[in-house]
Amino acid sequence: MNEGLSRLQAYPFERLQQLLAGTSAPQDRSPIGLSIGEPRHDPPAFVLEVLRANLHQLGSYPATRGLPALRAAMAHSLQTRLLPPGALLDPETMVLPVNGTREALFAFAQTVVNRTEGALVAIPNPFYQIYEGAALLAGAEPYFMNATEATGFMPDLDAVPASVWQRCQLLYLCSPGNPTGAVLPGSYLRHALELAELFDFVIAADECYSDLYLDESQPAASLLRAAHEAGNTRFERCVVFHSLSKRSSLPGLRSGLVAGDPRLIESFLRYRTYHGCAMPVPTQLASLAAWSDEAHVTANRRLYQQKFDRVLPILRDVLPLTRPAGGFYLWPHVNPDDAAFTRALYQRTHLTVLPGTYLARDSGGGNPGRGRVRISLVPTLDQCIDAAQRLRDFIAGG
Repeated sequence: MNEGLSRLQAYPFERLQQLLAGTSAPQDRSPIGLSIGEPRHDPPAFVLEVLRANLHQLGSYPATRGLPALRAAMAHSLQTRLLPPGALLDPETMVLPVNGTREALFAFAQTVVNRTEGALVAIPNPFYQIYEGAALLAGAEPYFMNATEATGFMPDLDAVPASVWQRCQLLYLCSPGNPTGAVLPGSYLRHALELAELFDFVIAADECYSDLYLDESQPAASLLRAAHEAGNTRFERCVVFHSLSKRSSLPGLRSGLVAGDPRLIESFLRYRTYHGCAMPVPTQLASLAAWSDEAHVTANRRLYQQKFDRVLPILRDVLPLTRPAGGFYLWPHVNPDDAAFTRALYQRTHLTVLPGTYLARDSGGGNPGRGRVRISLVPTLDQCIDAAQRLRDFIAGG
């Protein structure tokens, strides 16, 4: 057996289920789930129509590289949204379709990590749990970089010793951050690229929340743009991951993309060819339609903006909250014991949130999730308002 399996911790939602086992919630209150980051807005009708119209194409094996038209649509979407005018993202060599960012973020580590003794994968802390599992099962050791309020909820790259960077083979970054909502500025990303060049490691930028910025005048920066602005027009040592799950409210379609360094993309394609994870043709065609349209993305983004507009005023006088720059999470400090808070909240209000300690690991400065909870604003606007009022009353009532 892969010895890394024995080091995998229980997934956060499994731990949450165990935490709430044996408890009961008030039956006169409807349950509202705020723990899982699963978009629940209506998916675009035109995308579903394309999917239905092409189900007959399930009768043939798809190519791992994907349809040329899909890769062209993906490249065009990234170019127009993320890159400066004139920048080229070659759909033939720099883009691959993937079955959602979760699958791709995990598989990418298996591709790029050289199983040498002492290999490290640097990970923000708190983090999307796939990063840790990917590192362990690739034979590397995770190195956790705490992202706290003191650092603007961004990993402090300069606090990482040179001895760590020398062993680092892969750096995961997430912007907007899960669960913090922090957006990494271009200057930060350029600094990360300087370190990658100096110490010869790869950066995997998880940008699956990048379309959910909360100020229309300030789209989230991308690693691709940072690289291009630094003169790295071939995006060496960097790849980005994007998804239709958050952008288009299509989590069940399991559709995303990876883009960047042609050398890394070619190696990743080789791995995926053997891995057997080609995207079905109907899914590719539906994805092509989604990547080719921005109107539905703008409408989707505004729904989240409305939720923050309505929820934050309800909670601000009982919780220390600021509007995050992106994503759809709140990450407030609630109680020294975040698990006990989560359990009591469920018992008294029928609200489910996720303890912050479940999303982070103990490191040099302690567990940066301790005392915090992740609140996912994915239910309807009315449900989010109802949940905010219940949460306010719960905290105010002690």
